[in-house]
Amino acid sequence: MKASNVRELNNEELVAKLADLKKELFNLRLSHASGQLTNPLALNNVKKDIARIKTVLREREVAAKA
Repeated sequence: MKASNVRELNNEELVAKLADLKKELFNLRLSHASGQLTNPLALNNVKKDIARIKTVLREREVAAKA
């Protein structure tokens, strides 16, 4: 997911997407711990997507206060 795609979503969609990504990260970690993870780069990609969403949410929060 690119940052430009994240910025197009509204806050409610971002919060929902964030919850989905956190569930996906949990499942990927579980798969990794049990040795069934086929694509280890998926962990990094999901973590980066979570960070992108959190960054955009924070930017919007700061902009709203200013």
